Amino acid sequence: MPPSASGQTQAPAGAPAPLTVELIPVLNDNYVFVLHDGSRAALVDPAVAEPVRHWLEQRDLELEAVLQTHHHSDHIGGTPQLLRRWPGARVVAARADRERIPFQTEGVAGGDRVELLGHTLEVLDVPAHTRAHIAYLLPGELFCGDTLFAGGCGRLFEGTADQMHDALQRFASLPGSTRVWCAHEYTESNLRWAARQRPSDAALAERLAVVQRRRHQGLPTIPSTIAEERATNLFMRAADAAELAELRESRNHWTG
Repeated sequence: MPPSASGQTQAPAGAPAPLTVELIPVLNDNYVFVLHDGSRAALVDPAVAEPVRHWLEQRDLELEAVLQTHHHSDHIGGTPQLLRRWPGARVVAARADRERIPFQTEGVAGGDRVELLGHTLEVLDVPAHTRAHIAYLLPGELFCGDTLFAGGCGRLFEGTADQMHDALQRFASLPGSTRVWCAHEYTESNLRWAARQRPSDAALAERLAVVQRRRHQGLPTIPSTIAEERATNLFMRAADAAELAELRESRNHWTG
């Protein structure tokens, strides 16, 4: 299993201790994200339970909450079993998706705020990949599920190119230093596709080379940053929904 990537949020004087964000690679290419303060933890999109339970117990962390971005099984699959181990944990998910995430204890929608381990997260409605997809924004940290990927974006299973374009432009308006914690290790494939579309783009070629070195070393490419995505993500750079739709169709059928 590749090493974790981690970092800490920044907290002003007098504020709660900063949260550390770490990732746990699971399945073929999923990441489960852990926010913790050294004793208490919250998870984002636990695809499976056992490696996550083991990771938390090894570090003597008490699970207090699970944040779900959408209903797909490779994002919620581990939650029921983790709740059997930590039955008091809250489960935050889209209120509009209660039928497909029935174990949620706290239904939310865009604009809501979630108090978590002494910090406040903002909920963003970003329907496109699924009709009720949400993201979570902690100052400096974006947990975007399958909406934005490093160098890419999610497939449009239940939403539209207009919705995806709107979501990515809202993400693009965040500070450039905001770290992007996306749920899959698709970066190298996304950038190889993008480099084929824009062969003279030096920034893309440079980022692809860096990513390929990291993957060769067995290291994750997540998190990226909003600044990196603005510079090299063709979907975020799309002028309008029509251009995004063309790019998405190309990416859907690319097998290189």
